Amino acid sequence: MKVVKLLNASIHNLSQKELLDRLTEFGGFLITPNVDHLVKLQHDAEFLEVYNQATYRVCDSKILQYASHFLGNPIKEKISGSDFFPAFYKYNKNNHDIKIFLLGAQEGIPQKAQSKINQKVGRKIVVDTYSPPLNFELDEAECQRIIQKINRSGATVLAAGLGSPKQEKWILKYKHQLKNIKIFLAIGATIDFEAGYKPRAPKWVSEIGLEWLFRLISEPKRLWKRYLVDDMYFFWLILQQKLHIYETPRAAKTLSFKTSRN
Repeated sequence: MKVVKLLNASIHNLSQKELLDRLTEFGGFLITPNVDHLVKLQHDAEFLEVYNQATYRVCDSKILQYASHFLGNPIKEKISGSDFFPAFYKYNKNNHDIKIFLLGAQEGIPQKAQSKINQKVGRKIVVDTYSPPLNFELDEAECQRIIQKINRSGATVLAAGLGSPKQEKWILKYKHQLKNIKIFLAIGATIDFEAGYKPRAPKWVSEIGLEWLFRLISEPKRLWKRYLVDDMYFFWLILQQKLHIYETPRAAKTLSFKTSRN
């Protein structure tokens, strides 16, 4: 697969149709890079390891797509998790090998998403759901209960909406224990969107790269620091890459060395 290098991440240059075909036939672990991810990758070696292990890394952000054009190696299509997930379950409407488990969101929300998705598809494609408690990832006993619940459900697809990078790290840590799961999707706030609990930005807003602004206005207390402080660093880093002065962070270099030795 062709990749586009953005900072210390390699993003697969696929269309949504190509991704749907590949993921459905071969399975794999999908993550959807955005600006916030790429900023976190500069200092979070554990998150970078998730990136290195993921099967597919596709562009979740119009801003990343703009950056790829600026760098001279364009990403062909933006494939956000919240757009891809409904495309995925509609694509597999009649594929009874696809059975989805929704993990994440507040109590009651994934059940609403389950009901709405199954109604759209016309069958029980979402077979079970679970809303984990706060900080569940720190409780090994709780993680094992979740694993047992997923395994008992008969699901072949795990769609995790736990927030990033928690969802990606949790999947990588426990995917080997999820024996029936062939497809792992890290989908962020998508469960909330599917349930109708949070509004999606209008399509035209997303297509011009302003979905971040829509979300900021919708949840200012939660998102102002991410969008207006932390993520601003991304633009300076991309300029460094354009000028060929960007340096891979030390944590990433160490990780690459360890990976090459194993």
